[in-house]
Amino acid sequence: MSWPTESELTAIKEAVSKMTGRDTEEVRVVVAPYRICPLGAHIDHQGGAVSAMTINKGILLGFVPSGDTLVQLRSAQFEGEVCFRVDEIQHPVGLANKNGAPKDQSIWGTYARGALYALQTSNKNVKQGIVGCISGSDGLDSSGLSSSAAVGVAYLLALENANEMTVSATENIEYDRLIENGYLGLRNGILDQSAILLSSYGCLTYMDCKMQTMDHKLIQGPELEKPFRILLAFSGLRQALTTNPGYNLRVAECQEAAKVLLTASGNSELEPTLCNVEHAVYEAHKHELKPVLARRAEHYFSENMRVTKGLEAWATGNLEEFGKLISASGLSSIENYECGAEPLIQLYKILLKAPGVYGARFSGAGFRGCCVAFVDAEKAEEAASYVKDEYEKAQPEFAKKLNGGKPVLICEAGDSARVL
Repeated sequence: MSWPTESELTAIKEAVSKMTGRDTEEVRVVVAPYRICPLGAHIDHQGGAVSAMTINKGILLGFVPSGDTLVQLRSAQFEGEVCFRVDEIQHPVGLANKNGAPKDQSIWGTYARGALYALQTSNKNVKQGIVGCISGSDGLDSSGLSSSAAVGVAYLLALENANEMTVSATENIEYDRLIENGYLGLRNGILDQSAILLSSYGCLTYMDCKMQTMDHKLIQGPELEKPFRILLAFSGLRQALTTNPGYNLRVAECQEAAKVLLTASGNSELEPTLCNVEHAVYEAHKHELKPVLARRAEHYFSENMRVTKGLEAWATGNLEEFGKLISASGLSSIENYECGAEPLIQLYKILLKAPGVYGARFSGAGFRGCCVAFVDAEKAEEAASYVKDEYEKAQPEFAKKLNGGKPVLICEAGDSARVL
């Protein structure tokens, strides 16, 4: 595996050693990779089928058990220090703020408190805190790669490890959902944390989000004659998910579409999510949907079909077909799900023209961040250079906001989250 590198591990261990006075060999490190979603965009919250894999970039959390109830954290990216105790009862952010919680509840340590909230809510006995330092791969926060879910998973694994808990990946998927849905008030699904916790190197992870048990399969692709790389092309548009109403609005529209279709088919007692609507029911009653709701439903059902076809293409090593499905997913995200600001749409179109690219789409929710593409490994550098030059012409102002960081990163597939 190419990540984390020895120098990255050494740096994070030395940072914790400096904080605590402990030897670097005593420092434990959580590795929580970022994820991409080749197919299954925006349908996990409706119980759809999704595919995902991790990449060789992500979150490193170096830590040692504190020996008492203290949690003390520093960040390689943000200033300040976060301190609290594990015997403090944590409350959802909205409720805590309403009750006059300290202002520092909103800073970068929020996810650490959220992890404690999730464990407390699940009746886990957290007696010992951690002292640690967290670091993300440079320039990849707010990029649509599930960096927030990776942070949440990292804090969960560290607290569990420090308290000698044995927790399954499935349980941690639920705990990270509690961080995002219960503590922070987001309405996102379980794709991000599931991909981070369940993926395996060299495999495409398939997940059925309708199942409460998070039914998943690891699809091993054959040995490819032509290896691939993953391009991450950044837009320079940064917008935190919690401050943009677009995500929650589209979830509500999908639920409204499901409600109309279930009522029309005499199944109004079922939960209004699109996974409870049979495809035949959708075809028979889709004319009853308002245009906006019809587009959301069309994205859901067509994306489910693309996931199924994508698994077949991956399993047989047909990257050309796999790429076409990814690009079709990107187009449906624009036309049917109606997400993606203009800079991201332009970036998506540029990627489709880049040499060696099999397919491309938005990464993440599509309202900011980056686009992801699969590319022939031999043409990855050429493609990255092409995308950089063309995007600078199309969006010079946003290109400048990349602050000298690499506008296009060439990545490889990764592995699951773990404690080293």
